[in-house]
Amino acid sequence: MNAPLPKARMKVNEFLAWADEQPDGRYALVDGEIIAMSPERARHNLVKLAVARVLGDAVTAAGVPCTVFTDGVSIVIDDQNTREPDASVQCGVDIDFDSMILEAPIIVVEVASPSSEQVDTESKLVEYFSVASIRHYLIVFPEKRVVVHHQRNETGDITTRIVHEGEITLTPPGLTVPVKALLGPSAAASAGDGR
Repeated sequence: MNAPLPKARMKVNEFLAWADEQPDGRYALVDGEIIAMSPERARHNLVKLAVARVLGDAVTAAGVPCTVFTDGVSIVIDDQNTREPDASVQCGVDIDFDSMILEAPIIVVEVASPSSEQVDTESKLVEYFSVASIRHYLIVFPEKRVVVHHQRNETGDITTRIVHEGEITLTPPGLTVPVKALLGPSAAASAGDGR
């Protein structure tokens, strides 16, 4: 049985030290409080995998010095908040293989579910764009078969596109990703393929 979560508010450095000592489970720090992350459904997991594959393929095709990460690595929002996106991309940074955080993510992706949609579209939108390096925030809605692409330009303005088909260009760093592949398998397609 898991021990109860600490009740005392923490700063990011205290949280990371605490999280590093935990034998299992995934956690985030929200307003100084440790939040246990819920188990996920098969659809969510498969879409996260699809997103990471698509981003990895795009990095390879573009030949850019970027690394794709899945969830498990945190992004520091401020001294009392971390988030763990479903996928992220960091470019031009030497990877510290012992680090639990990304230094300068440029792309973050969340796969929305009914229970996370409000946080993904509101709180995380504000939080992710408070990180200076982040230029793109993609929210994938697998059940609605749509991707929302928030992009910050050089002057700091954020534009939003709702994309059902075609491709999304992520510049910088210069990636192109097909929307259909980001959405992962549909319920109809996966029901009969035996995978």
